[in-house]
Amino acid sequence: MSDTQTLQNAAVEALVALLPTATPLEARQVPQVVADDLPPAVVASYVGTASADLAVIINDSHAIQAAGGAESPQVSAADVLRPALEAAARVLGVGVLGETQLDNASALFADTETAVFELTDNGAIAGLFAIRVRSNPTASRRSRPDSVAGKLGRINNVEMALTVEIGRTRMSVRDVLSLEPGAVVELDRSAGAPADVLLNGRLIAHGEIVVVDQDYAVRITQILDVADGIA
Repeated sequence: MSDTQTLQNAAVEALVALLPTATPLEARQVPQVVADDLPPAVVASYVGTASADLAVIINDSHAIQAAGGAESPQVSAADVLRPALEAAARVLGVGVLGETQLDNASALFADTETAVFELTDNGAIAGLFAIRVRSNPTASRRSRPDSVAGKLGRINNVEMALTVEIGRTRMSVRDVLSLEPGAVVELDRSAGAPADVLLNGRLIAHGEIVVVDQDYAVRITQILDVADGIA
């Protein structure tokens, strides 16, 4: 089995494990799907050590709506299925998953370089997953495999989201949708505690909130050992 096939199989296994379906689905690779009447898929592109295009279709739209907690434009199928696509993308190595959105993915499913998997529930087809790896993972690993800089060199020009967090909490979708102006959301952090600085969701530093020319900013107080977390 080639490295690309290994990545494709690992990606679909990771995806299936996080799909919001009533029962776990099974994945089986099939030939490319040539059909102009495919329903819209949730698609995303991944740029990193091994770049790829991904798409997933779940036939039971009611299951997706139930997982979202409400029929609301604030919670789309792309939002509900993003965690599963993120899990699939993580097996590809260091990189960035782009925006997830509903789109026509017929060309991706029909591409001869795409691995297509049927997602089945007790033998019945419940959906489809497509992944097209666009780089050679073997070649990437041969280039300074023990160097973090070597792993990240391919994505030096990729923009990543830098986020500052003052705290977190967990809420049900129902409670989120019931928020109104004036509502108070309690966080898991005490007043005066340092804020977290995250790069594409990964914690890289701590800092304190300051005001610069009437704009909020963060003063870095501690840089974490990110290299150990990436290697």
